[in-house]
Amino acid sequence: MTISKPQVRRGRPPKVAREHTETLDVLLRCGMEVLTEQGFAATGIDTVLKRVSVPKGSFYHYFDSKEAFGQAVLRRYADYFARKLDRWLLNEAELPLQRLRNFVEDAKSGMTKHQFRRGCLVGNLGQEVVVLPESFRNELEGVLLDWQARLTACLQDAVKQGQIGVESDCDALSAFFWIGWEGAVLRARLVQNVRPLDVFTDGFIAGVTR
Repeated sequence: MTISKPQVRRGRPPKVAREHTETLDVLLRCGMEVLTEQGFAATGIDTVLKRVSVPKGSFYHYFDSKEAFGQAVLRRYADYFARKLDRWLLNEAELPLQRLRNFVEDAKSGMTKHQFRRGCLVGNLGQEVVVLPESFRNELEGVLLDWQARLTACLQDAVKQGQIGVESDCDALSAFFWIGWEGAVLRARLVQNVRPLDVFTDGFIAGVTR
């Protein structure tokens, strides 16, 4: 008896049965990956849907538009990154400036792992702000201010522990760090090397401890 081989269906990928909450999570996780690599303007909704095998109808069940999707992805990324910052910057087993260096080492590992295709979603969207919907401007600034506050607290610990001078303006130093950090991440993606992150971090720490 001849056993026939199962036919391989061509065309669209099969729809994958998922719970509603799982579908939302899959869309947001995929959105973080794709938008971090490609940016908002260059990414079509169909690109995301094909990657995760979600029908367009399901997408519009959660999001009214690409703009709403982009903002939800940004908020998910902000939550993810805030947890990462807390993991490193609140680690009282390390001195405050070492906590900052540990955060940088983790970022270097992540960029290397993804072969420098991914950088910082907030930085990427910031570069597109001229062509983004106006609603993104305040969202992005709010995320950066949140990161700034978290690093400010770490630098204040550095003051208390004598790593940097008592006259240090920790909030201004934190703002300076994030402005420079986004540039360093961009340069690292450009040259496909973590060296720009080291150059910036070494310069920042040398400046605050002078």
